Amino acid sequence: MMVDSMDAARIIAYFKGKSILITGSTGFLGKILVEKILRVQPDVNKIYLLVRGIDAPSAKQRVQQEVIGTELFGLLREKHGKGFQQFVDDKVVALAGDIVHENLGLEAPMLDKLAKEMDVIVNIAATTNFYERYDVSLDVNVMGVKHLCHFAKQCDNLKMLMHVSTAYVSGDREGLILEKPIKPGESLREGLYLDVDAELRLVRDVKKELKLNAGDDANKMERKAMKELGLQRARHFGWSNTYVYTKAMGEMLLGQLRGDMPVVIMRPSIITSVRADPVPGWMQGTRTIDTIIIGYAKQNLSCFLADLDLVMDVIPGDMVVNAMMAAMVAHSGERGGGAPPSVYHATSSLRNPATYHVLHDSGWRHFSEHPRVGKNGEVIPTTDMYFFSTIARFHLYMVLTYKLPLEILRLVNLLLCGVFSRLYNDLDRKYKFVMHLVDVYGPFAFFKGCFDDMNLERLRLMMAMKSPEDQMFNFDPKTIDWNDYFYKIHIPGVLKYLCK
Repeated sequence: MMVDSMDAARIIAYFKGKSILITGSTGFLGKILVEKILRVQPDVNKIYLLVRGIDAPSAKQRVQQEVIGTELFGLLREKHGKGFQQFVDDKVVALAGDIVHENLGLEAPMLDKLAKEMDVIVNIAATTNFYERYDVSLDVNVMGVKHLCHFAKQCDNLKMLMHVSTAYVSGDREGLILEKPIKPGESLREGLYLDVDAELRLVRDVKKELKLNAGDDANKMERKAMKELGLQRARHFGWSNTYVYTKAMGEMLLGQLRGDMPVVIMRPSIITSVRADPVPGWMQGTRTIDTIIIGYAKQNLSCFLADLDLVMDVIPGDMVVNAMMAAMVAHSGERGGGAPPSVYHATSSLRNPATYHVLHDSGWRHFSEHPRVGKNGEVIPTTDMYFFSTIARFHLYMVLTYKLPLEILRLVNLLLCGVFSRLYNDLDRKYKFVMHLVDVYGPFAFFKGCFDDMNLERLRLMMAMKSPEDQMFNFDPKTIDWNDYFYKIHIPGVLKYLCK
């Protein structure tokens, strides 16, 4: 039974004395969640972070360097002063393991200890590469969910399994996209049934066949074949890339394995820099939209693939974490009873849409008012970039500007007995790489869907926003002034954290 009202005090109190397992804590969203829980609820029992490492000391070192040691934890460091490290040592436990392994790669005694203790599991671990190897994507985004579910079922006191997916599991649809769970076998192509076990068998068979016919460069061949297979299977079932396709399969598996467990699926859209706390503008990892800002900053990008009138669905990372924490509390202890899991879209396109124009204009304004300075102190003039509003226009531009000169170079090279072979091969490889990127990212750049967030709106309406403390858990996109956010927070954040 979902709670009927909520405020900051209730969310903070919920995490008191809780033992929480978080996967993907070295990623952007994972770090924000770890910091937020430690900051708002110092009386949390333990936060267990599952990270890759050969042993416990190496896992601890990773957590120290990649999570606790980041600027994001500055406010917490300031709050605890000299006692900060002791506080972290008391509360944070690094576990050397990986969701790709059965039993999460943990030894039986540790697994039993965790199962007895665990209250909340948060799965953020994922491979987000659009063109990832199919076997790797299946291991992390699909089998990882299975292994985590098997562990969760051993936890007698489990009150919540929060799974972070992506809003783009919907595929390249137009119109309003509802917060609906994915049914077993559901495919985006009519008449096709998506069988997860069959896909796992296919990967095993293809790898076996590759090994039988392996030549000198077996690893390179397997890597290329697995990447191409992922894209091929994704498109066969109607998804545009391997990432969103395998995330959809992960959700499907979670729905099947849920049983009676309390499960919530959070689907954010494009997650951008921290808006409010603890460090406005803080971010990690380049998003597709940030290419525009980096292009302006370095003045090395003359054109970009985007229709400036289209909505780019973006949501700040701290708002996603706030929504996650509120949803965990709202559905804590809610038994499945055969019902599908609750799904939330942490998105902005319905309530407060921002077009690519907003990002472009904010970028132009920022770099016109704060021009970049070169190594020798000279001001780098800001020149506008050209935006291709369709893939067809971009293809035509590439053919006329690069492909035709390449063909001429190829003919000259033949006439001169291969004098320009190295130059031609290098340019041809770069041309093919750009066209491949457009093929993979193009559908994403021209996405025309609008994410319904009625479920999240209901959760927002339950939230009392009466005190400054309540504002700490704000996840309402209507409160964002996008021009102000991009100009004052996000763009300076990109320049500080990504343009080093």
